[in-house]
Amino acid sequence: MSQRIVPAVPGPGQESVWDYPRPPRVEPSSELIRIYLGGDLIAETTESLRVLETSHPPVYYLPRAAFLAGALDPAQGGTWCEFKGQAQYFTVRGGGRSAERAAWSYPQPLPGYAELAGRVAVYAGPMDRCEVDGEVARPQAGGFYGGWVTDRVVGPFKGEPGTLGW
Repeated sequence: MSQRIVPAVPGPGQESVWDYPRPPRVEPSSELIRIYLGGDLIAETTESLRVLETSHPPVYYLPRAAFLAGALDPAQGGTWCEFKGQAQYFTVRGGGRSAERAAWSYPQPLPGYAELAGRVAVYAGPMDRCEVDGEVARPQAGGFYGGWVTDRVVGPFKGEPGTLGW
């Protein structure tokens, strides 16, 4: 039996992830993005891209140049996204800590997603913290998806218990 999804109603200044499109949309963001690991600020930019997909909190893609030198090392394996193509993974390093396969990119994205080339997304969970305009982002549930949950977005979000069939 199919579960009926009841989207939360966004308040002032909020977005519902149920208003995001499928296939996903890519849009520029001037929000201040900061990523910390091992107590160190390892990435900072106001020139990210947000990937917005139905039922998912935004995934932020930062320019590779926003990361400190040595913060990203290529990792084994990859995954395939039906929209963006073949992903490559990175081990993220900072402050003497390492987070294996905690970041990814699309070196040769599929048509429609070319602007993601040269950009890197990071899972919020393994980091000390990831900030969007000073707010600490919470990781999207489920371990596979890389969205960042902030007070700006309302769900429910894919990845939470009971959402496998969405």
